[in-house]
Amino acid sequence: MLNDGERIKLGNKVLTITIALNIILTIIKVMAGLRGNSSAMVADGLHSLSDVITSIGIIISLFISSKPRDEEHPYGHEKAESIASFLLALVLVVTGAQIGYHSIKTIIHKTYAEPEFYTIIVGIISVLIKEYQYRITMGAAKKINSNAMMSDAWHHRSDAFSSIAALIGIIGSRLGYAYLDPVAGIIVSVIVVKVGIELLLQAVHELMDGSIDEKEIEEIKDKVMEIKGVRNINQLRGRKHGSKTNLDINICVDPNITVYEGHKIGDIAQRDIKNEFSNIKEIIVHIDPCTHKEPHECGQCNRKKSKK
Repeated sequence: MLNDGERIKLGNKVLTITIALNIILTIIKVMAGLRGNSSAMVADGLHSLSDVITSIGIIISLFISSKPRDEEHPYGHEKAESIASFLLALVLVVTGAQIGYHSIKTIIHKTYAEPEFYTIIVGIISVLIKEYQYRITMGAAKKINSNAMMSDAWHHRSDAFSSIAALIGIIGSRLGYAYLDPVAGIIVSVIVVKVGIELLLQAVHELMDGSIDEKEIEEIKDKVMEIKGVRNINQLRGRKHGSKTNLDINICVDPNITVYEGHKIGDIAQRDIKNEFSNIKEIIVHIDPCTHKEPHECGQCNRKKSKK
């Protein structure tokens, strides 16, 4: 896993590219929409502008999350990325609602207008650029394990979908079905709001110290059970902390070993887990005495070595 300096460098590089592209897209789409009589294109352009704001917010969150722990934040600042994801999701929901409102207003008042042909070309360019932004942002997000950047990547993907919807509306209007343009705007609204709500729920899950994936928990248990002296695992809890994960684990060992030996087993568990899982930041290991010689005889233990 990349260190904090490398994370910021890669994240900022990709986000700067997406910001520049979104500024260009905003100008092109708004101008094309206004001159070409396409409300869907204008709405899509304003959506691209919101991307610039959220990307800047994520750059700030990456910087804050990389700061070392201090007295006021003894567990670090990684949750800054979760807060950024939360705010990004709110922006998506609000933006989607505004697009839907203006589109419905157009239908009610029947203020239809036939978009110009060149708005179709702008729409195609927009789809291609937004998909490119999604791919480079998601690639970087996976490398630096940033949920905030993953949210931003899906923001770009939702823009690609909305641009496709706007494109369909423009083509339909050109063929004589003028109402399809605002209808496309409503479709855009639904897509954006849906993605926003999903990201919002994910961010809330992280901010509430939600559990890590069950598959990862099982992989960690398997790793710990390979350690000599570990009879069973009484409990293992993992919670998200921004781009990192914190673990609490209760290991069952022979009650007749010394405190030093038990402590050594705990140290080995911490070392092996961190070596195997790069996203683990904090591990608290508690050593429990197992009063039975065989794992399957212990009623307190919830995992057997033989399970593997």
